[in-house]
Amino acid sequence: MKILTVMAAFFALLCFTPAFAADKGHDHSGDDGQPVTQETASGIAGAACADVVKVTVNGMVCDFCARALEKVFGKRGEVSAIEVDLDHSLVSIAMKPGTMMDDALLTRLITDSGYDVGQIEKGC
Repeated sequence: MKILTVMAAFFALLCFTPAFAADKGHDHSGDDGQPVTQETASGIAGAACADVVKVTVNGMVCDFCARALEKVFGKRGEVSAIEVDLDHSLVSIAMKPGTMMDDALLTRLITDSGYDVGQIEKGC
């Protein structure tokens, strides 16, 4: 029985792995076709000061935490870029010009990801 289970798992791996690798339906583009990226500079490059939201997030301790929030906000149409600073527990979100998220939505997205919101600052 164990051999049959191992063979079935091996067969499934062989059959379905290429399908996932060849999936062209997923991309990292925003609504305007430009990639949503993480900037590593101290600020988010190219973002106007008025379009940046800085959120102090409690509970982020590792790179996995950062990637989880990047994924959540990267899916949002209003977001042009996101930077997560684990050392300072700070998430900087650059909004597309003319768009903004209210504090309640920001808080919900972060708390639904399992973290606590400390403070929200809009602008520089």
